[in-house]
Amino acid sequence: MKIGFDAKRAFHNSRGLGNYSRDLISGLSKYYPENEYYLFTPPINDESMYKWATGYSNLRIVEPDSYFSKKISSLWRSFSVAKEVQKRKLDIYHGLSHELPVGIDSSGVKSVVTIHDLIFLRYPDYFPFIDRKIYLKKFKYSCEKADLIIAICEQTKSDIIEFLGIKESKIKVVYQTCNPRFYTLMDEEKLSKVISSYGISGKFILNVGALEERKNALNLVKAYARLKKEINHHLVLIGNGKKYRTQIENYIESKNLGDRVTILDNVSHRDLPAFYQAADLFCYPSHFEGFGIPIIEALFSKTPVITSKGSCFPESGGPKSIYIDSKSIEELTEKMTEVLTNSDLAYQMIEEGRNFVEKFHRSKTSECLFNIYKELINS
Repeated sequence: MKIGFDAKRAFHNSRGLGNYSRDLISGLSKYYPENEYYLFTPPINDESMYKWATGYSNLRIVEPDSYFSKKISSLWRSFSVAKEVQKRKLDIYHGLSHELPVGIDSSGVKSVVTIHDLIFLRYPDYFPFIDRKIYLKKFKYSCEKADLIIAICEQTKSDIIEFLGIKESKIKVVYQTCNPRFYTLMDEEKLSKVISSYGISGKFILNVGALEERKNALNLVKAYARLKKEINHHLVLIGNGKKYRTQIENYIESKNLGDRVTILDNVSHRDLPAFYQAADLFCYPSHFEGFGIPIIEALFSKTPVITSKGSCFPESGGPKSIYIDSKSIEELTEKMTEVLTNSDLAYQMIEEGRNFVEKFHRSKTSECLFNIYKELINS
């Protein structure tokens, strides 16, 4: 089978959409090596991304080849890729991040698009007006033209039906995975070495994610401020941010928490598993997510999780994670204290969480997706 992907995010994004693309492509390449995979991408400038792709013998990188298409690669991606797909006689083209090229529906190639979330419609205040209009046009076009839509969770599937009016029969749910580096536990000596290289020591609570309002890290800091005298844990936030980060830093300063709360924005992907594994608790009080990859990274790392009620969180966190009202600082404070002071509860959350998260192992998500491809080809 010859399968093409919109690989822009795989080569040009180091966060969620990029991780999703790389993990999906890597999984299919490893577990289904008999196929050829074509990665359509704007010119690649990051040598490490080339190294990732060339590590698999069945990946074929397709970049724009003319001067004009290289200079304005967004036009190439939108209006020329369908012809490239047709020319290479692919069996399937998969848009990995909400988009499909114009003309894909008349190319003779089966098309799939992944929709991660519709947060811009559910929480419009978080997005500029013009961005919302552009997203809606792109998402709606892709969903209407695709032969099949992949939703990364049941919550996203419901939103596609509700907000875009798409028939349920056209949508399949395929959960995300995370990088296999989170599957294997490190020994204590290595953990300590990695953590200390970032200036962290002792017990700590962890949060990972962009420091933006929707992800609600400020409420976590406020909850921590209420219980800091009851525990000897520090709080470590890993992520980048701008205005919202400044709000958090101002609050930390106002409460004299500078020696107890640390914000790190330079943790490498290679070192991130050490933080998850060394933490006594992972807190993720986000208001809404498409899936919540940090939750499954924590569960693979055998770290208990507190996250929010509703949205996709029960799907990714499983039955033994603890769920709180994301707006309630009081409830978050109470549950953090409960987990950190009850070793039996924490142990149960760890063991049952690790068993639950096995459903998101790369081998299983790859199998699910590949079976959908085969079904689509034979339909």
